[in-house]
Amino acid sequence: MWEVWERRSFRSESLIPVAILAVVFTLCSYLPDAANGSRSQTQDTVSVSLPGDIILGGLFPVHEKGEGVSPCGPKVYNRGVQRLEAMLYAIDRVNNDTNLLPGITIGVHILDTCSRDTYALNQSLQFVRASLNNLDTSIFECSDSSSPHLRRNTSSGPVFGVIGGSYSSVSLQVANLLRLFHIPQISPASTAKTLSDKSRFDLFARTVPPDTFQSVALVDIIKNFNWSYVSTIHSEGSYGEYGIEAFHKEATERHVCIAAAEKVPSAADDKVFDSIISKLLKKPNARGVVLFTRAEDARRILLAAKRANLSQPLHWVASDGWGKQQKLLEGLEDIAEGAITVELQSEIIEDFDRYMVQLTPRSNQRNPWFAEFWEDTFNCALTASSEKFKPTSPINSTSDKQKILCDDRLRLSEKVGYEQESKTQFVVDAVYAFAHALHNLHNDLCTQSDQNEGHGQGQQKHQHSESVWYRKPVDSHSQACPDMASYDGKDFYNNYLLNVSFIDLAGSEVKFDRQGDGLARYDILNYQRLDNSSVYQYKVIGKWFNRLELNLETVVWNKEQELPTSACSLPCNAGMIKKQQGDTCCWICDSCEAYEYVFDEFTCKDCGPGFWPYPDKLSCFALNIQYMRWNSLFAIIPMVIAVIGITMTIIVIVLFARNHDTPLVRASGRELSYTLLFGILVCYCNTFALIAKPTIGSCVLQRFGIGVGFSIIYSALLTKTNRISRIFHSASKSAQRLKYISPQSQVVITTSLIAIQILITMIWMIVEPPGTRFYYPDRAEVILKCKIQDMSFLFSQLYNMILITICTVYAIKTRKIPENFNESKFIGFTMYTTCIIWLAFVPIYFGTGNSYEIQITTLCISISLSASVALVCLYSPKVYILVFHPDKNVRKLTMNSTVYRRSGTTAGGQGQGQGIPTSSGYSRTPLGTTAGTGTGAGAGTSTGVGAATIAASSQNCSQNSPSPDLDYNQTAVIHKDEGGGGWNGAQTTTDKCE
Repeated sequence: MWEVWERRSFRSESLIPVAILAVVFTLCSYLPDAANGSRSQTQDTVSVSLPGDIILGGLFPVHEKGEGVSPCGPKVYNRGVQRLEAMLYAIDRVNNDTNLLPGITIGVHILDTCSRDTYALNQSLQFVRASLNNLDTSIFECSDSSSPHLRRNTSSGPVFGVIGGSYSSVSLQVANLLRLFHIPQISPASTAKTLSDKSRFDLFARTVPPDTFQSVALVDIIKNFNWSYVSTIHSEGSYGEYGIEAFHKEATERHVCIAAAEKVPSAADDKVFDSIISKLLKKPNARGVVLFTRAEDARRILLAAKRANLSQPLHWVASDGWGKQQKLLEGLEDIAEGAITVELQSEIIEDFDRYMVQLTPRSNQRNPWFAEFWEDTFNCALTASSEKFKPTSPINSTSDKQKILCDDRLRLSEKVGYEQESKTQFVVDAVYAFAHALHNLHNDLCTQSDQNEGHGQGQQKHQHSESVWYRKPVDSHSQACPDMASYDGKDFYNNYLLNVSFIDLAGSEVKFDRQGDGLARYDILNYQRLDNSSVYQYKVIGKWFNRLELNLETVVWNKEQELPTSACSLPCNAGMIKKQQGDTCCWICDSCEAYEYVFDEFTCKDCGPGFWPYPDKLSCFALNIQYMRWNSLFAIIPMVIAVIGITMTIIVIVLFARNHDTPLVRASGRELSYTLLFGILVCYCNTFALIAKPTIGSCVLQRFGIGVGFSIIYSALLTKTNRISRIFHSASKSAQRLKYISPQSQVVITTSLIAIQILITMIWMIVEPPGTRFYYPDRAEVILKCKIQDMSFLFSQLYNMILITICTVYAIKTRKIPENFNESKFIGFTMYTTCIIWLAFVPIYFGTGNSYEIQITTLCISISLSASVALVCLYSPKVYILVFHPDKNVRKLTMNSTVYRRSGTTAGGQGQGQGIPTSSGYSRTPLGTTAGTGTGAGAGTSTGVGAATIAASSQNCSQNSPSPDLDYNQTAVIHKDEGGGGWNGAQTTTDKCE
């Protein structure tokens, strides 16, 4: 027996391990023998069995799952019956198709799985037993030398292939068994991802896609709704567990968080479902609920939701386990309204509807469960006696008494709830896939011509024959050759079944990929109530074929007008990032700093100095570089002051130049006056260098201009005050003529003092090279400045501060000089005012460092004020005389009038010459008088002064230096009489010195 079975079922090179076969034989030993040809009335032997040359097995959930120890429930499963009839319908069409398997009849052996995997595995052993019990006729020989033929009956041959099961859990169990016996399998409904694993399920194919694509479609829907926080419920078993696993993986990759993940046990009661709903309600923000459940579990979830009397509805997104079933939602329409479901894209086969409409229990005797289906559909009883019903479908006697007898005129229609089941097309496609593969195998093995169509070479163009709904009798002269019947199922699967490609009855393309999976096409449905009606229906709102196409405008929600929110936390506003709390989709929003942009949803990043984020905080832009503008009020005010100062300075210079040789100008010390006026002019011009846009050139001018301008002014004033102080300080001690008081000496001294500041500035530029820099008083502001530190600027002015301090000290020392030497008083007033200006300027300058405009304006005005004080205090009296009283610009009026008159009187009455002090601080002896000694009112006695003065004057005269400058600047020194009554002086004795 072993050798016979081995040779018939497999090629010599493909043997099954002895251990596995031993187990199978042990299992089979408990099964009743099926060779008697009679149909057993036990539950395990009720089936649809039709003879044929080639037998295809079928596994469909005709009955619902039983409770307790009973594998099958009392209620017939509408979808399972339709799928069974769809297989019979397809078999009839193939057998009557003259273009497909001509001369070959396909038989069937269909079993009920009762929606339970273990029971389905037990039922599938009948397929294996048929293979084991079938004899190989090649070992027998008839007496007339003809080949023996087996009698065609229910178990006339082994099952060549199996169509089913529906549930993935069933297909997983059955596929593991059938692969051991090289029986290929095509499922019209199992979508578990793991069934694509060819290392485990190498003979499994399906006309539907795996749940991997459905999970992607579900996540696409959720992302399209902008939901980021959902709960999930899945059924125990391969369909729910593998499906939800794929969904969770896809959701995690696309940042959709799972609030609660609940599992429905296979033996769950109402308490379990109520507990699941209560757990969902603990996550109130997760209003979207994804169902990857069997149909019966989905209904019980809705029942639990109805019992919970939800104040806020949950929004269901369901897999094809719910699909578009109407019966599932009977009495639960208000809870299910707005549900989004996914269903494999399928077309209605109108010819199948016509087939179903003509069926009656009397005409459909080949389906032993059709009577139960009929009674359940019409809620009637076919006979008055309940004994007619078989043990596989017990009917409650109480309910049977309440049923009326079925009318013979009853027919299936939409009025009684008939609707073509969504998987009908895929059942028909599975049958035709076997038929096309067998047709190609027959062409290769059983025909001698080369006009076969080949297999796997493009899409087959098959014209479907006209529908014929009757069972074709088995032809005793079948064209199925022995090689075809004994062909190895694994080779058939790989070489023929996976390579079929055809257009089905609905006009859709059917083919398999190398994993045996069908094309992934889904309809997206929305459960809606018709307008002005209480009727609900599924409406197609989108499709999925590699990508989602969804019309949100047509979606209806449960008790809501707009798209509901399902998120743990609302999206953060612009410029805010997420700070995680608990679940990955739960966060609090935190604002980025004003100068930061959102680098990613969890990170703020600094734009960097000189940049500022756009209002949307997604990127940064370069800030406008600020510097003093010529049209700014902060620039106009100091420029106006500078222009006025420059104009006044030029006027003074012009006046002095025009009156160059006048006594007043000569008495002022022309060289130092011009030097001082130039320094004032430089200080005024510094305003324009400070206001100009910072460049290397303007920064160099700023450094030189400010330092050198002040050093010119205060070096000249220091030289003047030093000269006056020295003259009057030495006059009381010695009559010897002082050195370095000539104009040339004064210019040299002044130039030397200025050179020190220039040298300091040069060193400063070497230590801190000139240039520009960006200054950031705050992150939103960029200021272009010269590359000068505030403290560096202060140190660079230390030398000028020393000059100012020394000048101020000299001004204080010479404050008691007689009033006819009034220029020293003006210098003193200038220095006092300058000190006040700079003492006020320094804190203002450093205190306004954050406002470059105020700082620059303060510096400009301070410099201009310092220059203006020197200009006004030193030159306004002289300008007044030069402009308004030129008549006073004579030699005698450059002397103090009181002293002048006094000296004239003394000279005439006393015979003593009085020195006349000039405005420049020097004393002149009136010409024409003679020096001598004597006494008079208010005059003291000169002691040795006259001789010294005369000597000095004689020396000057002997040098032939009669120039006016010499007369004014190299005069005899005046000594104050110790008696304090007046001034004694000396005068030249010759008119030549005049």
